[in-house]
Amino acid sequence: MDRPSDPFEILEHPADVGFLAHGRTLEELFANAALAMMSLGWELDTVEEKERREIEATGEDTETLLYDWLSAILSLADADRMVFRRFEVSELGDGRVRGAAWGEPFDNSRHQAITYIKAVTFHQFEVQETKQGWTARVYVDV
Repeated sequence: MDRPSDPFEILEHPADVGFLAHGRTLEELFANAALAMMSLGWELDTVEEKERREIEATGEDTETLLYDWLSAILSLADADRMVFRRFEVSELGDGRVRGAAWGEPFDNSRHQAITYIKAVTFHQFEVQETKQGWTARVYVDV
């Protein structure tokens, strides 16, 4: 999986939907994967960065760490009815990732929902280092 210039691309699948996320660094990959996941659920053009939320996740390796990071974001968005449009990773290593998400509470009059994401899955889940940086393949259950 070589890294194209876009931060992510959407993948079609018969039962689910997924994405390939790219980053020059692991931190950028994690941020772009979160952005890709949010773009599957909502139109992000109208989302404003009104609130900042801290996010932390743990994992045994890079794949489980990314899985847990995305799951934590999805859980936070669902529990607090938030839509996020920007992500930043401030710490990544030793089985832990910390960062922040910016967005606002979901407003049905301003935000367009695309699909409800139930969960991140391990189906064909992959994180790979490439010549250009990092790439992750992720499918979500909708």
